Amino acid sequence: MSKLVLIQGNEACVEGAIRAGMKFYGGYPISPASEIAELSSVKLPEVDGIFIQMEDEIAGIAAVVGAAMTGVKAMTATSGPGFSLKQEIIGYASMAEIPCVIVNVMRGGPSTGLPTSVSQGDIMQSKWGTHGDHPVIVIAPDSVASTYELTIEAFNYSEKYRVPVILLLDEVIAHMRESVYLKEDIEIINRKKPSLEEAREGYMPYKNTEDLIPPMAAIGEGYKFHVTGLNHDEWGYPSNSNEVAEKLTSRLLNKIEKNKDDIAKYDEVKTDKCKSLIVAFGSTARVCRGIVLNDSKDTTGLFVPYTIWPFPDNALLSIIEKNNIEKIFVPELNAGQLIFEIQRIVGDRCKVIGINKYCGEIFKTKELESAIMEGTYERSIS
Repeated sequence: MSKLVLIQGNEACVEGAIRAGMKFYGGYPISPASEIAELSSVKLPEVDGIFIQMEDEIAGIAAVVGAAMTGVKAMTATSGPGFSLKQEIIGYASMAEIPCVIVNVMRGGPSTGLPTSVSQGDIMQSKWGTHGDHPVIVIAPDSVASTYELTIEAFNYSEKYRVPVILLLDEVIAHMRESVYLKEDIEIINRKKPSLEEAREGYMPYKNTEDLIPPMAAIGEGYKFHVTGLNHDEWGYPSNSNEVAEKLTSRLLNKIEKNKDDIAKYDEVKTDKCKSLIVAFGSTARVCRGIVLNDSKDTTGLFVPYTIWPFPDNALLSIIEKNNIEKIFVPELNAGQLIFEIQRIVGDRCKVIGINKYCGEIFKTKELESAIMEGTYERSIS
């Protein structure tokens, strides 16, 4: 069953979250993400959920982490300045392995920047914003429909891998309206719970299991366990042991790294015979899709990574090697961030060219078409 509706990206995000089983939203209003909080305040009471507007951005993510520890699916949404404020608690959720979803609707920066204008400047921050080596999954939709579906996937990933998942929208995707089928036949994943046998033997909240993802009990279910942001052993108690630290960090990283091909989501457009390839995400991918579909010579293809971190590198390399790609164009609404990951993956296999714009507006079709098809690219388009 599916329902056809005309909604904006921020609304699709809430619809997806409700479909995934969100029962708690804690946040603070900020442009251009405020509609997510507004609609959540309407929708959550209808499903016996809780909405709470906190006193600031830090309290918002802290409330979400606390709610998630009680066993419910929880989400918050913000934009640039608020995303910066949330970083310490995102690090705590990574270390304590608390599933939650953080939506960041990207706007111009730095600082207060351009509150109502589009940007894609938070790519690096979404992965490296909090200190230390830590696991994270970052997803970037390119349409209202994919916002709905990928919000559900964000909750699924957070539950399956016990990790905070960041959903990166940009202002254009968040505020554009499209007709969308709200699919109901989408798989919903819930976190793995400890068994009765584990309860009898003594529940270890951070046990190094075969799949690297320990079962998670909820506070209030009767299990006794300790949670901390400090380095900790399998029981959850703080430890200064170098061996314990290495084992814990390795497990946290490997539970994502070893599953990255299962996590990876992407789209390909006309990549069968192309000799040049565009790699783009979010609203930029929409512009590029039109350019590629209108290329009658089929010389240029498009690769759209929906999972930015971990990046679907094997899928990208497959296209490069199959077609002997000569050039890769990476258009971004920033000064150049995703390009560094593409360069790392590609190495010296082909030339990687960045096309950048950071004035608060999206790429125009003609300027990108000229840069890519006619070779008149410069590093920055203004």
